[in-house]
Amino acid sequence: MKYQIIFRSILASLLFISMAVNAQKTIAIKCGKLLDTKSGTVQNGQVIYVRGNTILSIGGTIKADTTIDLSNSFVMPGMIDCHTHVLLQGDISSDDYNVQILKESTPYRTIRAVKSCQQALMNGFTTIRDLGTEGAGFADVDLKKAIENGEMKGPRLIVSTLAINTTGHYPVRSSEFSWELSMPKGVQEITGADEARRAVRHQIEAGADWIKIYADRGYRRLEDGSFRSLPNFTPDEIQAIADETLRSNKKFAAHAMTPDGIIAAVNAGASSIEHGSGMNEECMRLMATKGVFWCPTLFVNEYVAEGRAKLGSPINLYFQQSIEATFKKAMSAGVKLAYGTDIGGYDWSLPQAKDFEYFVQWGLDPVKAIQTATTTAADLLSMKGKIGELIPGAFADIIALQIDPTKDIKALQNVKWVMKNGVVYKDSTLR
Repeated sequence: MKYQIIFRSILASLLFISMAVNAQKTIAIKCGKLLDTKSGTVQNGQVIYVRGNTILSIGGTIKADTTIDLSNSFVMPGMIDCHTHVLLQGDISSDDYNVQILKESTPYRTIRAVKSCQQALMNGFTTIRDLGTEGAGFADVDLKKAIENGEMKGPRLIVSTLAINTTGHYPVRSSEFSWELSMPKGVQEITGADEARRAVRHQIEAGADWIKIYADRGYRRLEDGSFRSLPNFTPDEIQAIADETLRSNKKFAAHAMTPDGIIAAVNAGASSIEHGSGMNEECMRLMATKGVFWCPTLFVNEYVAEGRAKLGSPINLYFQQSIEATFKKAMSAGVKLAYGTDIGGYDWSLPQAKDFEYFVQWGLDPVKAIQTATTTAADLLSMKGKIGELIPGAFADIIALQIDPTKDIKALQNVKWVMKNGVVYKDSTLR
């Protein structure tokens, strides 16, 4: 028994040494074209050197242990999606949503989310900010741990856990069912500033990287074509959330569609406005002045608009009719644009890179569109220099495509090769 213990100890030590040595191996990646996302320039014939999970150098003559030939490919940093829901699988109607919240257990939804995480990575998104588990507790924290521990494949997860709203203002609504039932909720509900602080502390304690709030509800279009809504929080409540979040060195994102939610959230200290489909010029000026990012989530609105209109709720259809003009005004006003899809709000089998098409169709240069999911997104997530760029010291998050997306933005919907943290997870390149 004594010798068996010694033998096992030696084997464990050798395995650890082997892993450490392997982690220090240098990989040379030969690129056909390489996008410098910071400058927006495309370079030819560059070589990326990777050691462990980090980019060692771009160019140079470093001795490599392994060479990967992507000389027929367009190479760029892994993309960043700043608004996802890995624990949702699409919900046009309230029935679609209720089925997931009421009929699927959290373990079952988490199993489905494993597939969602893998899909995101295969789509070329090596980092995602997941904005709410929608009734699945802290399952996003477990998914993040499982990815970090190598138990499953997936992108770098930045999680916001339960999300926060005020009592009675978010599904599942008790009025839709017997009042005798205590219905589960898609968020953590609060009433009053004390409960608001408690919710933030509770979520951060459980592992939240960000706090997410739902700032408004009850959207309506006025006769002049503008949009209004009902704010969800009292000034004391939203300020308590903001104060508790910021004093914990965290940031918060606000689901806000109209000025009633957007202005309150921005003034409280939100770092990003999610959706914002009914914003006006006052919102744009305020967001630009305070450096608040906008994640417009364009495709999901189109995905749900017609179906919800047929069910008697035309507001998404109205947003769809006005969003192009809103987008162009926001860009002219200098609002920072961060790529976010709200995938999970639509089916994970549909393109995650679809929103880029809207950006380019509505006047954004393809390189600037790509920057929304690389350098700008990294800035929002406080990870400048680590993700969204291929520079020494950044994580080795690299993707490759057959077609140059600076000439055809749809190419981003067909990523052929994916490396995250120095590990290749997808290789369907043509060499």
